[in-house]
Amino acid sequence: MARADSMLLRLWRRTTLMQRLAGMALVPSLVIALLLVAMLTRHQLATLRALGHSTADAIAIQAASVSADPLRGMQRRELMRVAQSVNALPYVAHVQIRAADGEILADSTSRNAPAGETLTVVREVPDNDPSRPALGSVLVDVSLADAIAAQRASLRNALITLALSLFVAGVIGLQAANQISAPLRRLAHAVRQLGRGDRRVMVEITDRTEIGELQRGFNSAAAALFDAQRGLEREIEHATLELARKNAALEAASVAKARFLAAASHDLRQPLYALTLFSSALATDERDPVRLDRIAHIQECVEALDHLFSELLDLSRLETGAMQLEITEFPLDRVFEEVSRNFRMIAEQHELRLVVRPTRLWVRSDRTMLARILNNLVSNALRYTREGGVLVGARRRLDGTVRVDVWDTGSGIAPEHQSRVFDEFYRVEGYCNDRDDGPRRGLGLGLATVQRLADLLDTTVRLQSSHGRGSMFSFQLPVVAPQPSADRLPLEQPVDLTGQRVLVIDDEPAILAGIRYLLRSWGCEVQTAEDRTQALEAAESWPMPPDLVISDLRLRGGENGLDILAALDAYYLRSGVMPFPRLLITGETRSDRLREIMAAKIPVLYKPVSPEQLREAMVAAWASARSAA
Repeated sequence: MARADSMLLRLWRRTTLMQRLAGMALVPSLVIALLLVAMLTRHQLATLRALGHSTADAIAIQAASVSADPLRGMQRRELMRVAQSVNALPYVAHVQIRAADGEILADSTSRNAPAGETLTVVREVPDNDPSRPALGSVLVDVSLADAIAAQRASLRNALITLALSLFVAGVIGLQAANQISAPLRRLAHAVRQLGRGDRRVMVEITDRTEIGELQRGFNSAAAALFDAQRGLEREIEHATLELARKNAALEAASVAKARFLAAASHDLRQPLYALTLFSSALATDERDPVRLDRIAHIQECVEALDHLFSELLDLSRLETGAMQLEITEFPLDRVFEEVSRNFRMIAEQHELRLVVRPTRLWVRSDRTMLARILNNLVSNALRYTREGGVLVGARRRLDGTVRVDVWDTGSGIAPEHQSRVFDEFYRVEGYCNDRDDGPRRGLGLGLATVQRLADLLDTTVRLQSSHGRGSMFSFQLPVVAPQPSADRLPLEQPVDLTGQRVLVIDDEPAILAGIRYLLRSWGCEVQTAEDRTQALEAAESWPMPPDLVISDLRLRGGENGLDILAALDAYYLRSGVMPFPRLLITGETRSDRLREIMAAKIPVLYKPVSPEQLREAMVAAWASARSAA
């Protein structure tokens, strides 16, 4: 029952308004007509049956009266004649005359009587003396075929009349439904046009009834909606143009910032690089404690300026795409040892513990970027830790990765700050080991740089922190199988630089003077050059090729350090001399320039370069040259 109701409801919902109105007009007419036909047909059938019964009863009475005298004398022939004459009457199918004891005295059946249903009537033949029993009985069968035929004809006529009536009612209902639904259909069409919003929509007022009120209300609402839509479109267009203008200005400012940092990085790093070299050279032969203390303050300021400047330029290189991935497979412990070596002394100065747990796992990643991520995280952890220390460890996971964790027992990060600590220039105020006005106060770029580097390595740095109890930064790297055959050189090889011939090429006299003074303090034999001509002249002054050539990338007059190195190669190849070790130092951040360096596969340092970095790079270049030889 419920399923039938649901089906009817679905059919009703699929019909149109005109079909519904026509159906509402036809259904009552159909029900009334069917009821009238049923009632009239039933009444006519009852009338025909009553008429047939009366006819049969009259014939039976007539036959009984005629058969009385022959029954007294038991005149069979006369009774047979009476039966045949009665049987000859219309609608009589069978006549039978019986004696009082039930003996059949006469029996006549009509051959022309129509087959079908019959009505049987039995009448007794009374004697003239009422006190005596009946003389016999007369049985008459009357055929109802003609009555049934008349009934069917009447029913057929009633159905034809019903069909004609329904047809007329349907035509009238459809016309009425069309007239009633036409204004509503026009309203529906107008609503669809109003939804497109391409023009003003109005409908014709057809009458003064409720439909007319609906049409007038629609026209008012459509006019107000059209005006509001046009006003909103104008506001959206204006806001879109304004947003596009602001986005263009913001993009232009971002591009200008990146271009400025990329273009100015070389010129900005030059004096800082020279200052680094001179401050280091001052402390080489100095023995006066007062002057050494002053030099230490100068170096501290230089290191702070180098740190801040490096944060800015590192972020600039990330934004301009200057940093390119160099994926290799290496032992994770080498990076851990480098981090430990870089920060163990800083931790001891602040009376903190730096624990780096050894690991035998190998990873597949960019070693330089990974080291920079860990250096930033450990530096940040030490800066915001007062007691306890920092722990660096690795834990292998079941999914084939290793999770690298950096724990600290510092001041922690409050929940409201945790979602923004990776934003640029965002700093969490709180305890810091550096003085608030000290030279190493950060810009809030360390974690932003970490997040950018992690994106390049296709990993995510996650933070877990409890305010006042410490923080834990972690990220995951893919693990690879160890390579026992790989040669592992000692990380720290004390190398005597005395007597090493070093050719330095730079277009800044201050830098040349500073690096010449520093290298000579290490015992090196130094030649300097500002361009290609001076570099070739310096090469001619030595009977043997230099042990190392250190060159700036950008030089005066549009010259390129790579071109000068190529010219020196051509100079020495004429004598059959093997290529010499080389090292590039640059403050460049433009990706196209850095791609040239990577294509040449020459070790590169970014200005300003500390003396320790320079010495390590020189030793690595010599070691690489010996391995190649």
